[in-house]
Amino acid sequence: VQLVESGGGLVQPGGSLRLSCAASGFTFSSYAMSWYRQAPGKEREFVASVSSRGSMTTYADSVKGRFSISRDNVENTLYLQMNTLKPEDTAVFSCAKLALRDAWSSALPRRADNHDYWGQGTQVTVSS
Repeated sequence: VQLVESGGGLVQPGGSLRLSCAASGFTFSSYAMSWYRQAPGKEREFVASVSSRGSMTTYADSVKGRFSISRDNVENTLYLQMNTLKPEDTAVFSCAKLALRDAWSSALPRRADNHDYWGQGTQVTVSS
């Protein structure tokens, strides 16, 4: 299993970025996928998750209405569209694969230990 994030960078407050996570080594369309982030000196926190077919999503309250998670099960790629970025969004963003096949609930992906594979992460810095 390999998860490779891209799309991070430096952006001004109010700006947008689109993160991608290229997945390989497993049947991508059978697993829910999540984005997590970790800011310096803070614990890793849940950002968003999408069900295996892409029909259901759930978000952390801190990003609801600003971020949008999606997936392309043909290209085996997970996305995170981030709009109206704030300095407090600065973090390393990582994608993760849910351990259970074809499983979904809004609570399941909010626990990091329900995921079995993680990408290396991509840095997002929001600063003027």
